[in-house]
Amino acid sequence: MFPGIGTLINVVTIIGGASIGVLVGNRMTARTRVLLTDILGLVTLLGAASALSGMWSPDFIQAFPKGWPLLVVLGSLLIGGLIGSALQLEDKLETLGERLRKRFKASQESPFVEGFVSASLLFAIGPLAILGSISDGMSTGIDQLLLKSTLDFFAAMAFATSLGWGVAVSAFPVGIYQGAWTVIGFFLGQILSSYQVAAMTIVGGIMLVTIALRLLNIKSVAIGNLLPALAIAPLFALAVHQFI
Repeated sequence: MFPGIGTLINVVTIIGGASIGVLVGNRMTARTRVLLTDILGLVTLLGAASALSGMWSPDFIQAFPKGWPLLVVLGSLLIGGLIGSALQLEDKLETLGERLRKRFKASQESPFVEGFVSASLLFAIGPLAILGSISDGMSTGIDQLLLKSTLDFFAAMAFATSLGWGVAVSAFPVGIYQGAWTVIGFFLGQILSSYQVAAMTIVGGIMLVTIALRLLNIKSVAIGNLLPALAIAPLFALAVHQFI
């Protein structure tokens, strides 16, 4: 496989899901949609377990003094969360989405535009798009993008039942966005040590848990405010490795 294959699969699944949604229309009942969402939440937990397994990898454990691997993860999340909260990233992401929706409401005669804008935001804004693409670029696996592709497939199907082909077209800006993160991941993979990559992966795994909790309607966590933790994790891991 080559870097970017995960994003390519994601683009295809969005187009495929939207196409089925347009053809199926409103035949999918609300009860079926709830069941599919619950299943996706449970599968997301499996993906989180896979990412969190790095917590027990020899490279990660041996890079720090005894008892510090957990503190590295905790510190990364706390620092990242504080930065994200100070910057109000979650609120800004929501505000951005709302502004774009309001901006295009003037031409709401065509559901194409609404479908394009709404679906682009849904598929592009989130930790899976960033974390999965970085992992793809680092050649550490496309598991997270495969999970995102599954989520996006069913979401595109549901959106397209009422918003039409605009949902399918949203796959192209999503591809460009995730492709850029894949390139960033490719260069990061050349300069980061294995324990730093593991730190990023573990922090991302915890974010996957929060996504699963949201899908299962258990707890809604401000994931946007945790996004800086992905950048903090390798830096904090390096600092602990070097100075403690």
